[in-house]
Amino acid sequence: MEWSDEKKKFLLEKFECFRLGNSDVNTLRILLHGPVGAGKSSFFNSVDSALKGRITGRALADSMSGTSFTIKPNIYKLKMEETTLPIELIDTRGMENESGIGMKIDDIVRILQGHFENESDQPKNAEKNKPLKDKIHCLVSVLPANNISIMGDDVIIQMRNIRLKARDFGIPQAMIVTKVDEACPEVLKNIRNIYSSRKIKQKMEECCQRLGVPMSYIYPVKNYHKEQTTNTEIDILILQGMLNIVNFAKDYVDDQRDSY
Repeated sequence: MEWSDEKKKFLLEKFECFRLGNSDVNTLRILLHGPVGAGKSSFFNSVDSALKGRITGRALADSMSGTSFTIKPNIYKLKMEETTLPIELIDTRGMENESGIGMKIDDIVRILQGHFENESDQPKNAEKNKPLKDKIHCLVSVLPANNISIMGDDVIIQMRNIRLKARDFGIPQAMIVTKVDEACPEVLKNIRNIYSSRKIKQKMEECCQRLGVPMSYIYPVKNYHKEQTTNTEIDILILQGMLNIVNFAKDYVDDQRDSY
């Protein structure tokens, strides 16, 4: 991994120049899902901060664990200072065990097909009428590195079932692993140690084994949490992972166009 300012500039230029080649879809839609406290909202804020070069807080986040601070799906357009990108991140309520009040499988499946809460009164067969532009173009699972080992099977099973539904729809999938600095002291000391850390590799392998996402589609990141200015190394991790996810979504949209 290259950690230079030039690498960060290269990644920012990739976003600034990003365009879609499908006239039926003007914006990519990327869905974040995961357990309560995984850092989904903070991940969006971190992407937003990296793109703008300053700390932002468009998605309301919370530092206390227990219940989800996000209460409904929120759609955020990615923006640079002078440009609105053709990319949206959809942040969802955190998932809990089956008896909890968190996001449910059926809710996320409807979002995958382009239906949000304000359409819950529509007949179920309406989901077939949603055009490609309204549907989700990539599903991103978000898991925290610091407590994946003790996470209950309930939430993992729910997330696995959502992955299977997304597979049935042909939607590409990836994973963001957050809180790497809390999982490894060496990464806490220096974020550049992230890819040489055996602890982080072990956490990524555990995420792979529990949820089934291949290692090459898992991106470890450190969200902005207590920093008051952006950092080149943190930005590179976030932008590199996000760029890969965007390309997966674009490939999916392009494939749908080519199939007509």
